[in-house]
Amino acid sequence: MGVMAYPLRYALADLALALSRAAEDAAQVRATAARAAADMLGDGAGVQLLGDDGYYEEITYLHADDELALPYARLLDRGGDLPEDPFSTSLAASRRPVVLAGEEGAPVDQLPAPHHSAYLDPAHLPEVHAAVLSPIIVDNTYAGYLIMTRNTPGAFYSPAEVELARDIAGELSLALSSARAQERLRASEERYRRVLETIPEGVLQLDTEGRATYANEPIGVVLGLPRRQLVGISLRGFLDNHGQAELTRRLAECKAGRSTVGATRLLRADGSHRNVRMSMMPLEDENGRYNGVLCMVTDTTDHIDAKGLKRQLDHLRRLDSMGQLIGGISHDFNNLMTVVAGSADMIATTTAEGTPQHQMAKDILDAVATGRTLTHQLLAFGRSEGNRPEVIPIPDLLTDVQSLFSRTLGERIGLDLAFSPDVWPVRGERGPLEQALVNLAANARDAMLHGGMLRVAASNEVVEPGQLAAENAPAGKIVHMVIQDTGVGMSEETRRRALEPFFSTRPTAAGLGLATTAGIVQGLGGHIELESQPRMGTTVHLYLPAAEERPAPSVDRQTTPAVIGRVLIVEDQPEVAQLVQRLIEPAGYEITVATDALTAVTQVAAGAHPDLLITDVVMPTMTGPELASALRTHHPDLPVLYMSGYTAASLGPQLTLDANSMLVEKPFTRSTLLGAIRSLCGPQPGRQ
Repeated sequence: MGVMAYPLRYALADLALALSRAAEDAAQVRATAARAAADMLGDGAGVQLLGDDGYYEEITYLHADDELALPYARLLDRGGDLPEDPFSTSLAASRRPVVLAGEEGAPVDQLPAPHHSAYLDPAHLPEVHAAVLSPIIVDNTYAGYLIMTRNTPGAFYSPAEVELARDIAGELSLALSSARAQERLRASEERYRRVLETIPEGVLQLDTEGRATYANEPIGVVLGLPRRQLVGISLRGFLDNHGQAELTRRLAECKAGRSTVGATRLLRADGSHRNVRMSMMPLEDENGRYNGVLCMVTDTTDHIDAKGLKRQLDHLRRLDSMGQLIGGISHDFNNLMTVVAGSADMIATTTAEGTPQHQMAKDILDAVATGRTLTHQLLAFGRSEGNRPEVIPIPDLLTDVQSLFSRTLGERIGLDLAFSPDVWPVRGERGPLEQALVNLAANARDAMLHGGMLRVAASNEVVEPGQLAAENAPAGKIVHMVIQDTGVGMSEETRRRALEPFFSTRPTAAGLGLATTAGIVQGLGGHIELESQPRMGTTVHLYLPAAEERPAPSVDRQTTPAVIGRVLIVEDQPEVAQLVQRLIEPAGYEITVATDALTAVTQVAAGAHPDLLITDVVMPTMTGPELASALRTHHPDLPVLYMSGYTAASLGPQLTLDANSMLVEKPFTRSTLLGAIRSLCGPQPGRQ
């Protein structure tokens, strides 16, 4: 009883392996843990978990004697009970096992009593002479307990056995966390599958020969066939000779790892023609080998005018219908990355430099930074223009982004900024414009792998109508910005396609940098041109309409901020709320967390007096600004630090910042969050 045939570490390793194999079946996870506990510690063991409704689920109980399993399960099962008893409260609060043993050989009389115990016949109930209840903590939340029992008079559990029970519960906690993560992943995949079925663009998945292996409903409408009849049919059958030659070329491009975008004509099943824009990108199998193409088809027939614009489509308008989808995905992704970045930052600050753990934490933070850049590009590319325009002085803009340029370019590339203080201002959104410039700097850096020079100049020009060759190019007072590098340059074909979304000459790149920049410049009413030759570098010309008004003076923040101690955190994502608490609590703040805005309003109305409100912007029932307004009716000077997975420009009129509020964009680290608090409110009361 409680004696293992081989060392403990091997038994626990076997248990971890068995739980990982059963991770997709929650019932199998519970049974595996219960069996392992019974085998290692005897006589019986069970798992009692909380369900999604907050009540205990039916117990999973196993016993060395199979005939005793059912009677003990009836005795111990708390299915349908709320976790409000002293045992559950103690387990949840202390997160340490509770050990029970009878006195002088008597059975244990302190076991948690199920609500249905009155219906059991005491004469036929088995006896428990010793028990251990070990809490199960999943994602930092109490989720139930592992219970082990012995039915031999005088039995007890040694400290080593209690610790082993705790280890088993820990392995079970990890397995349940993994199982829940997989369930969330499956739900996410199903959600995105539904999105794919409802977006207006046609979607085809083609094999290496151009045969359809998947089709959604909109592409069936374009081609005039039900989607089920399209699977297995070659796309070549819907193209003329020229279109088939183009398809062959584009498939070859995708096979080489490059995405393509272009216009073509499709012959429908009824004999009519449709003008479409096709975006094709390569697909890879689990081994990284090319195995087909994902093709998005946009019907442009109704948008082609008499001037013969059959060969082009405004990429921002094509993607505008997907802007909300892109924003939602980016917001959810930034929430996830906030938890990842914050946790990695805490690991990095609590481990010694040079250790593998410290380096891995830094690698995670670097990857999060890359993901943050990509999601911000998606938000800028997919959203509509002009949510938060302002008058931007060009000298101030270039001065502010100089440090971003330097960090982007690295030490091997020089930077030369040339502008006069009388350069006209422009009107637009500052964040996207800064992003456009940094995107150009990043492209220049990638073209100068062995070092070089980036020159950025800005000047005033007066452009006559029609002076710039492109249609819809601006005229009048123009700010002409020139970004010139000494890199490898581009071929003429690459230069012509460089502004296409998802086009890239690098297989690992997303192909959104220049396309995002072009979208931002066009959103400002401007125009972008590229000059480049192989081995001669690249010059980017940005023509931006000058603003007719001067910028209004900025509002200074309070110059003598008060020291704060009490912080109210309101975030509808519990894992993000817990992360924010873990990040700032060591700095000495007194933290209150609410995952519902109405709860926070009730607390403050009842007398709570926070010194700082940290709140998400987009929440159900009440937005962050609405919450701040409600709380300021009680405390007018309450500072507010907003958090959001959206950029400030993407939030638009949803968020208006005053002199006593700030926005920190997700994902963020501990230093970023504490820095924002210090900037808004002053020094924290405790240690850093």
